[in-house]
Amino acid sequence: MFREFTSNELLFLIAAARWTVGLTIVAFVGGGILGLGILLLRVSKSRVLSGLAIGYIQFVQGTPLLGQLFLLYFGLGVVGFRVDPWLAASVALTVNSSAFLAEIWRGCVQSIPRAQWEGSGSLGLSFLQQIRYVILPQSIRIATPPTVGYLVQVVKSTSLTSVIGFVELTRAAQIINAATFRPFLVYLLVGVIYFALCYPLTLAGRRLEAKFHVAR
Repeated sequence: MFREFTSNELLFLIAAARWTVGLTIVAFVGGGILGLGILLLRVSKSRVLSGLAIGYIQFVQGTPLLGQLFLLYFGLGVVGFRVDPWLAASVALTVNSSAFLAEIWRGCVQSIPRAQWEGSGSLGLSFLQQIRYVILPQSIRIATPPTVGYLVQVVKSTSLTSVIGFVELTRAAQIINAATFRPFLVYLLVGVIYFALCYPLTLAGRRLEAKFHVAR
């Protein structure tokens, strides 16, 4: 027997949205740190390191996030490793985000004129010093708008973690809908909550893009 949709169900959705936000932060921060490391390998002068980075990026981008979640959660479970849904979701989204962020940032780094590399190299700076003191400070202005835009995609991608039982916003909606059988109302509210999470980020991205464009 189905129950009525009440304020308790709405509060449950809002509480689950906190896990969506938390997972987004973990994935974005972790993916950013890992992605920066992949970026350094990608733009390095070593063909071996650059090739490894390219292989990593192509593999991650060439496989669906859903498949990566299944591999980490169900795949490891088959071989005897029991993985918590939170851990599996965090690792999968972190790895996935790192590949996309590394590629976004690579384009920004390579947009810096070659003369900047040559000039800093003539001053005797090492590769890492060139990156730290010359290239990254200029790249950050270019990279900020698309990075914020990708953050919006990470928020929405967290919904896929519902397939491994992680109770974020989408999974909470599935639970409530099974109990109330009010799909239109439930998923309408879920859409509104996702919009409330993503729209401010979209606005921030547009403002940053306009600000940095004017600053050029």
